Amino acid sequence: MNAVSPPASRRHDSAQARWERLPVIRTGEDYIASLKGRGTRLFLFGELIDEPADHPMIRPSINALRATYDLAIEDPELATAHSPLIDAPVNRFLHMPTGPHDLVMKNRMQRRLGQITGTCFQRCTGLDTLSVLHSITWDIDAKHGTGYHRRYLEFLKEAQRRNVLIAAGMTDPKGDRSKRPAEQADPDMFLHITDRNEDGVFVRGVKAHMTGGWNQHWICVMPTMNLGEDDRDYAVVGMIPGDAEGITYIYGRQASDTRSMEGGDMDQGNAQYGGQEVWVYFDDVFIPHEHLFMDGEHEFAQEMVARFTAYHRASYVCKTGLGDVMVGAAATIADYNGVDKVSHIKDKLVEMVHLNETIFSSGIASSHEAKPLDSGIYMNDGMLANVCKHNVTRFPYEIARLAQDLAGGIVATMPSEKDLENEEAGAIIRRFLKGRDDIPTEDRMRILRLIENMTLGRNAVGYLTESMHGAGSPQAQRIQILRGMDVEHKKWHARKLAGIEQA
Repeated sequence: MNAVSPPASRRHDSAQARWERLPVIRTGEDYIASLKGRGTRLFLFGELIDEPADHPMIRPSINALRATYDLAIEDPELATAHSPLIDAPVNRFLHMPTGPHDLVMKNRMQRRLGQITGTCFQRCTGLDTLSVLHSITWDIDAKHGTGYHRRYLEFLKEAQRRNVLIAAGMTDPKGDRSKRPAEQADPDMFLHITDRNEDGVFVRGVKAHMTGGWNQHWICVMPTMNLGEDDRDYAVVGMIPGDAEGITYIYGRQASDTRSMEGGDMDQGNAQYGGQEVWVYFDDVFIPHEHLFMDGEHEFAQEMVARFTAYHRASYVCKTGLGDVMVGAAATIADYNGVDKVSHIKDKLVEMVHLNETIFSSGIASSHEAKPLDSGIYMNDGMLANVCKHNVTRFPYEIARLAQDLAGGIVATMPSEKDLENEEAGAIIRRFLKGRDDIPTEDRMRILRLIENMTLGRNAVGYLTESMHGAGSPQAQRIQILRGMDVEHKKWHARKLAGIEQA
């Protein structure tokens, strides 16, 4: 299947022309319509896909993003906020935090969406990127007299007016980890500027396993690590339309993902919602000056990454919404098995809730402790944000283990939906896969498939693997905790109480 290539005129199109290709999005239906007919190049199973928005493997990830639009309509107090930039309500995923309350409400919205979708809804990275850009562009302007902050505000206003999605393109392939970007044998191992003209710059490279990358309207490319003087060409931040010429997407595999193409919905576990990761290759893709927010200011790369992680690691309270689903599924299967009143069953459920709420408490505490930056925006407490994410690298795995414990081995050995539909095999299954007599066998099978989906299958990516590696693997949080733990101050308090004279 061959996709239609974007017209060559797009290579040098202006910032305004790029906006004019996008509609104003108000509803989930509007969002889905906005993805169709874009002419993007996306590979899946070695083939170019004509219309990715209609592909059964891709559609669940689109549905998860659709939920962010639907929630804004169903619960505007939770999922919208008033933007002083355009003097109108906007989706909270496009609202910049002007105080701790905004960050707390963001966390509550993220938990709710986790409950609704049971997966990664792919929009947090975009919000956290926009939040970082507010302050980092201000700081670059203060040092260098550039005009990045004004450009950023103009982009943000238009994004709010049109209610669009922004994906975060941060992670580079990195190549030889012992070498810096400019030292790599292949210079494209890190995305970098390859050429420039009077209207803008061209970039080349790959952004790896990008969350929801194809599903969104814009991609913000940015550095993935601290940079030196020799890495100036790699110090680039810019907004690129998802349908820009020169972009190639390669869709990432997920466990049990082809079940979405088999027909039926039971074996998928969660047929409606899923996550998405793509590799995105930028082959001399153009960024006009109006959408360029860093161009060589390498000394700001490390601080930008640090601020992004402070926002994004606290955003992992979204996993508590998935945890709520996991607890509910485990409690349901215990009920269907007739053992919900057994003491050790109740104790395991208590442990699952304890772990889940521990994650939420550290994340929301980070938001309550937010402080203002020079640009006027508020940022999460960095220490508590890193503690939140470090909890997330551990606790969902224990919650998942306990859910599998309560489900039993059948969670990984159960016959298929097609076997259930077969007249002869189905009769055997309905008779012998039953738990309580008053619970239909099919209901028991469906809740088992949901547990499988979140602990072994497709949405284990969003609940487990992403919990481990998203926003930085465990050691990244430990490094930040080490930097911020201020042991000398703690030693001073201990010596004082012990009666030791202080110098």
